[in-house]
Amino acid sequence: MDKLIVTGGRPLHGQVRVSGAKNAALPLMAAAILANGPLKLTNLPVLGDLLTMGRLLTFMGGRVEFGLTAKNEAELDLTRLNRPEAPHELVKTMRASALVLGPLLSRWGRAKVSLPGGCAIGVRPIDLHLKALRAMGADFDLSGGDIVAKAPADGLKGTEIHFETVTVTGTENLMMAAVLAKGRTVVANAAREPEVVDTGNALMAMGAKIEGLGSDTLVIDGVTSLKGTSYAVTPDRIEAGTLLAAVALAGGEILLLDFPHAVMASVIAKLKETGLELTPEGQHLRAKAPSELMAADVATLPYPGFPTDMQAQFMAMMTKAQGTSVITETIFENRFMHVAELRRLGADIALEGRTAVVRGVKSLSGAPLTASDLRASASLVIASLAAKEESQIYRVYHLDRGYEGLDQKLGSLGASIRRVKA
Repeated sequence: MDKLIVTGGRPLHGQVRVSGAKNAALPLMAAAILANGPLKLTNLPVLGDLLTMGRLLTFMGGRVEFGLTAKNEAELDLTRLNRPEAPHELVKTMRASALVLGPLLSRWGRAKVSLPGGCAIGVRPIDLHLKALRAMGADFDLSGGDIVAKAPADGLKGTEIHFETVTVTGTENLMMAAVLAKGRTVVANAAREPEVVDTGNALMAMGAKIEGLGSDTLVIDGVTSLKGTSYAVTPDRIEAGTLLAAVALAGGEILLLDFPHAVMASVIAKLKETGLELTPEGQHLRAKAPSELMAADVATLPYPGFPTDMQAQFMAMMTKAQGTSVITETIFENRFMHVAELRRLGADIALEGRTAVVRGVKSLSGAPLTASDLRASASLVIASLAAKEESQIYRVYHLDRGYEGLDQKLGSLGASIRRVKA
């Protein structure tokens, strides 16, 4: 097991490229189940969760080849799938395993999927997925922690579905189920996240008929088959935001290459409010840290609001901002586990239910830290960059699930950060 050793106090300078988005790549890999030919994905990040999904699809009988012509490419061929199952030993660390349920039912008529794992940041119920798929005609049993699902003999049927709450993976699952279903499916209160749009665009490139991407209502007309294609994964808006938070707190000036301008409005607005100078340069973005960060309040919301996946990183920024910031988490009920670790660095943070009140301090001091989940681990790295002396961050396998070489990227920008065996 690895740990990171970070010595703070070094401003960041240089340029770095934003990787492809994990949260877009995972449903795109699951979408390969629907194609009657190979699906080639480019701009893939090299991440543990994607390798796990690759192993899962291979277990099902598919062919998954990473790095055919470049390390950030993969070709997936699920045309000879013979085992529509997702066993616990393969998916216990990955919430996205639920994404294979819809396409398996739609293309193959049956599925056995272990209840998903992932970060322990709160309840993320799969019952919304099951309720919607049941409305399309699917039948479910729960056996030994597995969801055993079966579609009608003549396939899933299009219907009208209204999600009680916005669900990203639920929307993606239903899209993939509906593209081969008979008739029209209307999904109301659909998620609008860019990763959902990316999945829909890829499905349309494969021959699907989808209207309303980026809105809260999707209209999907089922087709008889989807073809293989080549598709580039969208840049990772959360990695981009994490790098901006890092330079804001550590100081310096960086250029982010392939920055996803169009989907970053809420994050950019809040970062500018703290004093971070952001200047677009074509497809790139230049970021210059202020001499002193200013406190700003934020509340997480479904897209296009401020993303919950940026809450921990923004909190790390606010630990040294001038003034008091109020950070409210509305998406997950247990997403403040990084607070205790930030306090170990000297942060002044008070919790009141789903709200954190952060009073900026003049300095942070290095400490041994333990990551609790993916975005919490990023917040600890960011805070350590601005702390005096050395910090050691344990359980960074969480970080590796969602960031492609974040320690290497920060090192290339001048941070003192190295990975060693714990």
